[in-house]
Amino acid sequence: MDHTTGATGGSGARGQTAAAEQRLSGVFVPVVTPFERGELRLDALRENLRKLSATEVKGYLALGSNGEARSLDDEEERRVLEVFAEEMREKVVMVGTGSESLRNTLRKTLRAAEMGFPFASVLTPGYFAKMMKDETLVAYFNEVADRSPIPILIYNAPGFAAGVSLSAAAVSRLADHRNIVGIKDSAPTGPGAFLTALSPEQRFSVLAGSTNFFYPSMVLGAVGGVLSSANYLPEACCRLRRLAVEGNHAAALQLHHRLVRINRAVSSRFGVAGVKAAMDCRGFKGGEPRSPLKPLDADQGASLCALLEAAGL
Repeated sequence: MDHTTGATGGSGARGQTAAAEQRLSGVFVPVVTPFERGELRLDALRENLRKLSATEVKGYLALGSNGEARSLDDEEERRVLEVFAEEMREKVVMVGTGSESLRNTLRKTLRAAEMGFPFASVLTPGYFAKMMKDETLVAYFNEVADRSPIPILIYNAPGFAAGVSLSAAAVSRLADHRNIVGIKDSAPTGPGAFLTALSPEQRFSVLAGSTNFFYPSMVLGAVGGVLSSANYLPEACCRLRRLAVEGNHAAALQLHHRLVRINRAVSSRFGVAGVKAAMDCRGFKGGEPRSPLKPLDADQGASLCALLEAAGL
């Protein structure tokens, strides 16, 4: 297959990437998977999605790191995706399908396509981290994209992939593939290097993977973000993006600092367990993380609730 027949050649392909960019522009929620005593709470997941559907969020990431996807077996993944399929309504859903083998990634991507989801989010393989050089990863993502029936986004998250990260040069090459439409970047440095390496003609959607650098990424050209804090502060996250798009940078910067302080106290300190506790504070159904992760204790949970209440968001 001709990898360059998309963003850089042919009006039809350019239209396809432009349409993908429009669908990916906004705030996405990396939805958590609620558990109770280690068991799935699909009723709680459904309730969360229905509440989120009433907000301005553009869509959801299903089976991501906040969804504790690596803690689910294959049947549980399918059951979770069935709830998303039933509740996605007008929201855009990207499904985490990355695995350690091309074969399994393709199997999960095909399942997502068959269930009607429009995008797959593919994490870089990391188990054999020493072997995951740019050339290997470029070949891998190109083959996934060649054989995927739906567009894919690269998920660059070294913290979840044994330190494996794509270079800006590699991402620029992959952006020429007609079926690779964007990247979610959760590296601590943020996606600035990717944004500056891409050319405007590539129409490649860059999404920030953390509230900590969401607003700066928007200023540099990101189209949106996949933000753990949108699980419990969806309206505030959407308001920040709106202020950035409108060019109201004084108000945006003020809100950015408030959200970063909260995010550092929640996700940066406690991870998924903190996100779930914050959701409980805000009337969502976060539930417990699955072992070996531990929930927050009573004092920690009370402190988070007090912090969120004081923030006035």
